[in-house]
Amino acid sequence: MPSYLLAVDQGTTSTRAFLFDESLAAVGFAQLEFPQIYPQPGWVEHDPQGIWTTAVATARAAMASAEVAAKDVAAIGITNQRETTILWDRATGKPIHNAIVWQDRRTHDTCAALMRAGHERLVNERTGLLLDPYFSATKIAWILDHVDGVRAAAEAGKLAFGTVDTYLLWQLTGGKAHLTDATNAARTLLLDIRTGQWDPELLALFRIPASLMPEVRDSASDFGSTVPHLLGGPVRITYRWVMPDRRRRDLDNHSTGVVKVVQDCLARLGLIDADDTSCVVASATQIVVEKGRRALIVVIDPADQAGRIVSTKSRDQE
Repeated sequence: MPSYLLAVDQGTTSTRAFLFDESLAAVGFAQLEFPQIYPQPGWVEHDPQGIWTTAVATARAAMASAEVAAKDVAAIGITNQRETTILWDRATGKPIHNAIVWQDRRTHDTCAALMRAGHERLVNERTGLLLDPYFSATKIAWILDHVDGVRAAAEAGKLAFGTVDTYLLWQLTGGKAHLTDATNAARTLLLDIRTGQWDPELLALFRIPASLMPEVRDSASDFGSTVPHLLGGPVRITYRWVMPDRRRRDLDNHSTGVVKVVQDCLARLGLIDADDTSCVVASATQIVVEKGRRALIVVIDPADQAGRIVSTKSRDQE
């Protein structure tokens, strides 16, 4: 029975792949860097082809280093740089522009204009995020408005949008999967975190055709399988691996990281019960925790490893 987990970590400056055995010991590893593109000050781009080729190459190398075949791999997990925006042709799978990276600030003026027009409250209430160039929505709009013929092609349903996870899924499955998980979708400025679906009003605000958008699935969903020739056989793709019961019980008593730290802090402040299930739908220093029909925006000091909370605010507060 397949027992290895292949994790692809597609980052901002390099792509890494790790192969873990059933005990979660790392038995294979590979890493490749790729070029950073700076067209002008404040602009940051990546070649999507470079992202894709390094993902495949590191996955193959990690497996080869441990002498593990595709038939022995239970699943591939994906983690990736968030917000980075790619549009591609549905027929060919080829990108129509370089990826606009999360660091890119070219849409600062667009965000400022939307704030002056009074749209920030709507965006914050629906997404839990600030109206900022950091996120994907204005990056998508910039490509639609500045690359010849792209808006017309998008409105005709010929193009697809994705953050890096979605682009990798499309390529890994040979174009069969146009999907994302909720954690990536929540970083676009387009997801209503109350419903877990793309928000029509936000799509209209940013002038983004709904046909561009991938289907949103839970992180533990089935995301398809790789086309056989990539890794020597089909391998199931997921964002979260369900570990064997024995190992999962061991890890349940040793939860670490910001998710667990923040949940403990909220419990100590009486904002949630210690046994409540919290849903993290943002990263960096802003974390949105759902409690019933109410969402709390929690800000922690990123330099404080103890995870002490700097401020909390209910999204229904002004």
